[in-house]
Amino acid sequence: MEKTYDVSEKPEKVILIGVSTYENDDTEQSLEELKDLVKTAGAVTVATMIQNREAIHSGTYIGKGKIEEVKVLIDELEATGVVCDDELSPAQLKNLRDMLDIKVMDRTLVILDIFAARARTGEGKIQVELAQLKYRQSRLTGLGKSLSRLGGGIGTRGPGEKKLEVDRRLIRDRIATLRHEIADMETHRELARSNRSKKPTTVISIVGYTNAGKSTLLNELTGAEVLEEDKLFATLDPTTRGYKLESGQEIMLTDTVGFIRKLPHHLVDAFRSTLEEAKYADILIHVVDASNPQMDSQMHIVYKTLSELGVEDKPIITIFNKQDKLKQMYEEEGKTKEEFPVFKDFKADYTINASVKKHEGFEELLKTIEEIIRNQKIYIAKTFDYKKAGEIQRIRKYGELLKEEYTESGIYVEAYVPVEIASALTDK
Repeated sequence: MEKTYDVSEKPEKVILIGVSTYENDDTEQSLEELKDLVKTAGAVTVATMIQNREAIHSGTYIGKGKIEEVKVLIDELEATGVVCDDELSPAQLKNLRDMLDIKVMDRTLVILDIFAARARTGEGKIQVELAQLKYRQSRLTGLGKSLSRLGGGIGTRGPGEKKLEVDRRLIRDRIATLRHEIADMETHRELARSNRSKKPTTVISIVGYTNAGKSTLLNELTGAEVLEEDKLFATLDPTTRGYKLESGQEIMLTDTVGFIRKLPHHLVDAFRSTLEEAKYADILIHVVDASNPQMDSQMHIVYKTLSELGVEDKPIITIFNKQDKLKQMYEEEGKTKEEFPVFKDFKADYTINASVKKHEGFEELLKTIEEIIRNQKIYIAKTFDYKKAGEIQRIRKYGELLKEEYTESGIYVEAYVPVEIASALTDK
């Protein structure tokens, strides 16, 4: 009888560790999110552990007593690694690895690993590699042994460990090269923005916590065919698509990288030019997963990240998504419609309850977009000479044509048009 061998790669089994420094903090929720991150990265969580301390241990992240407990768990559960819920310093990383004699990772490494797996475009891959190298630059010694003895797993995607003998000089050179490439890309992005600003098309940026339904919204509206998965950071590279409103005017919709608590600063720095797409948008659509128990916390993180990026004074439409899922949850609990919560976002100008996958709330969303655009435009009433009939098409494309009447003296038009072209039209 012919022997068969199982050559499939076994997933890593990891223990998650968090530190709670004050009562009623979000450590438990953060660990639940870390569990999802680890699953997305391809590993299995076999145990979670939280230590209550006044402060994170500066040398080993957790105390010595807890380290002994982790050792016992590692043996009992045959774990292959541990993941800490905060970014570890080089000393913490090295000390924990030496004391546990196992692969030690932190939240930042897991997120960087997911980004490396998800990046599809050249720009995305370069930005991820830059973030990874900056992270590893000061941790070369701490990471080297644990990563070199394992052939795969979390933390080995992207540029690779390149083995320990890759010294800091080579990493510095590579970082300098990547920064130069990103600077060229930023120049190209600025040029694209400049060209876009010459055409007064309304730009709408879709923002939100990761896995809230941003890509689904873009797909359902425009047929963009962006990857949709029930995973964190299912899409990484931003996508922009055009859409024509019922009034005939054209808008641009841009999907952005999802936000998350404790988003590594290396990633924020590397992806700043991409994340700042929201800064140059005319309107923000904030997609919220209304079925998530941590909805309020996630909304706070989104607004905090936007503030750090300098994204301010934009009209905001908040979509409380996944209402169908929420309704099912409440009905299973035996709640009546009157007991369903009323969703509010005090930072938004408009709020809409929606189920994006079922196209529920779309009509209200599109009407709201039209209303905001109209409020940003100037009303004109003017008769154009027949020789200048081409201007009418310009109004249709960039504005809202209310009335078009053909008379002996010309074409009488009433419309809302962008400020950028209003003066040009009224001067003619």
